[in-house]
Parts: sequence; structure tokens; C-alpha cells
Amino acid sequence: MNRIFLLLCTLLLIVTGVTGQKSKPSASDPNTWRRYTIKGEEFSVALPSMPGMTTTKEQERLGRHFRTRLDGVQYGLDVFENPNAQSLDVFVSEYQSNSKDALPQGRNVIINGVAGKEFSTTNSPKATVQFFATERRLYRVIALGANTENPVVQQFFSSIRLGKKADDAVKVSEGPGMPLELETGERIYKGEELDRRPRLLSKPEPVIPEEARRRGASVTVVLQAIFSSTGKVVDLKVINPGYYGLTEASIAAAEKITFIPGMKDGKNVSMYMTLEYNFYL
Repeated sequence: MNRIFLLLCTLLLIVTGVTGQKSKPSASDPNTWRRYTIKGEEFSVALPSMPGMTTTKEQERLGRHFRTRLDGVQYGLDVFENPNAQSLDVFVSEYQSNSKDALPQGRNVIINGVAGKEFSTTNSPKATVQFFATERRLYRVIALGANTENPVVQQFFSSIRLGKKADDAVKVSEGPGMPLELETGERIYKGEELDRRPRLLSKPEPVIPEEARRRGASVTVVLQAIFSSTGKVVDLKVINPGYYGLTEASIAAAEKITFIPGMKDGKNVSMYMTLEYNFYL
């Protein structure tokens, strides 16, 4: 008989009470940040959460772009191929020619023997950007919304490693990532930061499309969602799609999940969840 096994992997810990006096780890503390890189690349950087990553190709040059936000600051790292061994000065000039605002006076910086330039503004919006060039790669690292007067931004830049593969770093793939702050400024929490995690009330199973049942589909659909402070599942993103209508069926089921929101400091808050729907038909 055809069967479907539904696994909501991050909901296994939902039946929890309010914890005791032990302090919670906070994403605002850079000492809790994890290190991220791209498979095969020789760099890594510490960030508060899994960054979103996009890929571009301009003038025969492939670029990869990390982005995440926290406490009003956007953190970013761009790495470009350097097929023509472009110099650091040319890379900075190229950025300047494409920017609306003139760069202030810069200063020299060195990371792992790689020479770079840093530019920092004190006007609104505050920002710091660093540029590096090697024979194989060009790097641009940005903090927008604060400059290095902010100790968290200082620690972000000091976490950069260049010139060696980082076996201890999380490998980032193309996708939306898990930013801990939306453009509206609403904070999205990690489970370990909460006093009480979301409590599941109901989790309807997907309605299996007839074509998927007939073809005997076997796939795991992975969704990323926010279990919001209002008690609704929102901002659903597809991390691993299905076929024969199983992605759409999974999204429809996820939207019908009901739960009691997570809580922090006596208030309902929003939290990321990863939802896995395993189909064995």
C-alpha cells in the first residue's frame, strides 16, 4: 500500500517548557557565530546565521555573493574569479566607478599575507568595505549599517580568513539562507535563543497528487519557513523541490500547520523552522 511518511525534523523539540535561569546563547554575540565558506574556495568568514547566496556572471567573471542581516546591519562577502590577474587597485577603481558615492580615504590591511584596502564611512548610512586581490580571486567584504566603531563589526572583519580552505566551515549552497532579521526589522530567532519553542497543535499531511501516486514518486521536499509571532506559517521557501506536484502539496500542507508561537522575555516571537516531507509512494 502506498504510504507517506511526514517528518517535521525541527519540530521534535517543540514540547518544551520555560527554561530556568541559565543564560541563552544570542546571535548578537559574535562569539556564537559560525564560520561559512563555499566548497572548493579558499576563504571563510564568521556570520550570525546561514547566509543567502547568489551567483552572477559579468564580463566572463563568475561571482558568488553572501548576504545576511542582524541588528540593523547587513553583512556581505563577494568573491569573484580573477582570470586576468586584476590588481587590487584596479578592483577598487572598478567598484568606485560603479558606485554613486565616492570612497573616503582608505587604509591598508593585510589578512593571512594578502594585502587589501579598507574604506569606512561615518556618515549615514555607516559602512565599512574591504577589498582583497589574489592571483585567482577578488574579494569584497561589506558591513552596511555600522562601521568598525561597532565592536561586533570589528569582530566580523577580524574573522575573515583568506588563502586556505576551511575544513571547519559550513559549506554554503545557492539559496535564501536564514537571515535573523527581515527588511522590516523584525527579529527571527534561533530555537536555542528562546525561553519556549513553538508548540505544535496540528500538522496536516499533504494531499498526494494522483500523478505522483501513479508514478510511484520517491522524494524528500524540504521547505524553510518562519513560525511567526502571530501563529501563522509564513515566508515559505523551497530548499529541495519535489516533482509531479509534490512541492505544491507540501507547501499547501505547511501553510495549514497550527501552533502556539515561541516566546522570549514574555513575548511571542518568530522562529525559523526547516520542514521535511518524505514521500515514498
